Amino acid sequence: MAHGIPSQGKVTITVDEYSSNPTQAFTHYNINQSRFQPPHVHMVDPIPYDTPKPAGHTRFVCISDTHSRTDGIQMPYGDILLHTGDFTELGLPSEVKKFNDWLGNLPYEYKIVIAGNHELTFDKEFMADLVKQDYYRFPSVSKLKPEDFDNVQSLLTNSIYLQDSEVTVKGFRIYGAPWTPWFNGWGFNLPRGQSLLDKWNLIPEGIDILMTHGPPLATEHSSTRTTTLIPHLLTTHCSRTLSKQLRFSRLGSKGASKSGLCGAVKHGSEASPAQAPCVWWNP
Repeated sequence: MAHGIPSQGKVTITVDEYSSNPTQAFTHYNINQSRFQPPHVHMVDPIPYDTPKPAGHTRFVCISDTHSRTDGIQMPYGDILLHTGDFTELGLPSEVKKFNDWLGNLPYEYKIVIAGNHELTFDKEFMADLVKQDYYRFPSVSKLKPEDFDNVQSLLTNSIYLQDSEVTVKGFRIYGAPWTPWFNGWGFNLPRGQSLLDKWNLIPEGIDILMTHGPPLATEHSSTRTTTLIPHLLTTHCSRTLSKQLRFSRLGSKGASKSGLCGAVKHGSEASPAQAPCVWWNP
């Protein structure tokens, strides 16, 4: 299991010995992939869209992996929209503008967004290496000039964009991080182990909601590649969260006072036109 090391009042997590082998991690920790419930984790069913909001609560609407296919999505009412990445196919500026226009027509008081592995232009190191990696793999992206995407985040004028950063809205501290384990060389991919862990160890103490594009160990996921995508959060914020006795709820769950949510992390033909939004509320 990952171990916590106190550092000036902050718990720093070390790399788990099974981080590089998701299948072995599942076997070692004897985890049921569809319903992992360690101590202090409270998981409940999603809230129906038409459920009245209790007085004094904030209603969150969560969605991910819309992949530039937002036409026809019926969005439930709520106070805060959280989009956990893959809002485009390739991160092209035209796709980002389309997504931003869609956000602008939604009635939520706040809209908070993180990137996913498909937002290629948001990952500056990826873009710098693209030509060296494979010029013909993403030809429409490779043809972009640096000035076309240098400040692509600024196109998201109708939302708050988080990338290894946080924002406080309506009293909730929300942190967002786009990173996932290396998978066929997409954006925001990092090797399992220390490289990813360095990103997770940036997560501050006291966060109320953690937004990531990849799910933690054994969070329910419909992708056939589940075991290649999930386990690395085992070594990071989830471990720190458990050590602090906070609650962690999966995407679409009614959150307790501390919640985590993640994107669907689907790829290519596995991605549905849009992942259905989920709803929860916090007092």
